[in-house]
Amino acid sequence: MNDERRKRAVMGEPHLKRELGLLRATMLGIGGTLSAGNFVIIGHAASLAGYSIVPVVFVCGIISLLTMFSYCELGTAIPHAGGEYTFVKVAYGGFISFITGWFEWLSNMFYAALSSIGFAYVIAYLFPQINIPLTAVLIVITFTVINIRGVKETGTAETVITALVLAILGIYILSGWPYTQRAQAPIMSFPTGLLGIFAATAYLFELYLGAEAVAAAQAEIKNPGKNIPRAIILSAIVLIILYTSVVYVAVSVVSPEILSKQSSPIAFVAEQVMGPVGGILVTIGLAIAGLAATNEAIMAQSRVLYAMSRDGYFPQKLLKIHRRFGTPYIAVIISAVFTLIFAATGLVNFVVYAVNFGFIVGFSIVNLSLIKLRREKPYMERPFKAPLYPLTPIAGLAASIFLIAFIEPTVLILGLELSIIALLVYYIKMVGYHRLRIAFGGMSLGLGAFTSYLAYLIGTSQIKLNGISPEATTAVFYALIFVSIIQILAGILNITTTSD
Repeated sequence: MNDERRKRAVMGEPHLKRELGLLRATMLGIGGTLSAGNFVIIGHAASLAGYSIVPVVFVCGIISLLTMFSYCELGTAIPHAGGEYTFVKVAYGGFISFITGWFEWLSNMFYAALSSIGFAYVIAYLFPQINIPLTAVLIVITFTVINIRGVKETGTAETVITALVLAILGIYILSGWPYTQRAQAPIMSFPTGLLGIFAATAYLFELYLGAEAVAAAQAEIKNPGKNIPRAIILSAIVLIILYTSVVYVAVSVVSPEILSKQSSPIAFVAEQVMGPVGGILVTIGLAIAGLAATNEAIMAQSRVLYAMSRDGYFPQKLLKIHRRFGTPYIAVIISAVFTLIFAATGLVNFVVYAVNFGFIVGFSIVNLSLIKLRREKPYMERPFKAPLYPLTPIAGLAASIFLIAFIEPTVLILGLELSIIALLVYYIKMVGYHRLRIAFGGMSLGLGAFTSYLAYLIGTSQIKLNGISPEATTAVFYALIFVSIIQILAGILNITTTSD
């Protein structure tokens, strides 16, 4: 207990309760990725990869598992709130850790939005008249309230929900398995070429991102040295088997062309296999999965925001812990506001690529952090060590960087813009609010002086505004005088006002 307190003191981290055991941590990882959105996007992926979507799903799982080994080692060595951000902070610090946390936070917000949108699309299979964006927004609001109440209140329910979803998907797989014995689906064919395969891999990469949720909640996991790696690896293996089986059954029952045209592909396949009851059962299961994943994603993003606020990148008010529920409720609310904006768009493919881009950046830097810490801190306590080091982190890094080339160009542009914003936020924080205010004050004084000089030149006719009447020239003169006064006053106030 004393060791744990010393660790928290070193990290400057207020107390978060460790109340998640191995079962609940594993279910958190599984439930975090069993998003309804993940089953909705299978249709579009089938149009990209054809029957070879089956090995694509399997390969995505292996690529994710390579990086999960890095998460396991770093999670046991640095078992504090923040996931990737905290790992990179210890390894690199500075802007690299900030940009990692920035994209981890944004990606979790996109993932929460995707989960809520996926829920709406799945429900629309039974109720076509529902409004997709509105439904997604209502789901985000509901789980924001639930997350404020804390993981203790939701952890048991999440475990039960995940088990129920696994059972329903198990029924789907068992019912459809006979079709796989009769079908002659050429799953190793490449009808869209290698580019289609790579595009599908980049698109489906987020199928396995839920296991990362274990790292995000690692400050609340009991016995982190053992339970963090076990939960991450168990959830990754279960997900690889589950997703590969679900997709294999799907393309064995219907062709990828038909699958790609369905708003809820797996529910459609279930209806072909088990009749209307099957479609309803799977819709219920996927809807429940969408709710659980939204809950997990909202929790994960708030913990990242909490960790970054702990280190001074965001206002300290985000560190406030609810007296009754023991949760960072301000961070939960702030993150939920941005999630609502994304959810209200109702867009699926754009959000999917945005999620993937952010996590690919995070995965790459996590692997680099593992390599750096192995070299610079060889004696750091590591209850778990990544197997086959350094091959696993290098392979995970190479695969992640390669997949970026197949992200939608519009999302890459968005990623560049978000990087620029992150750079501005970081350096504004580094400069400090008071110094920044002085800088803006100086700029205001300079602009005010220049505007006054310009007004003087116009008023004395040294600058003539050709084609403008004398009345309009006078109006421009007085407008410039007014602007200069405002700028000079703003500059004086910014420079002379003392910091709180």
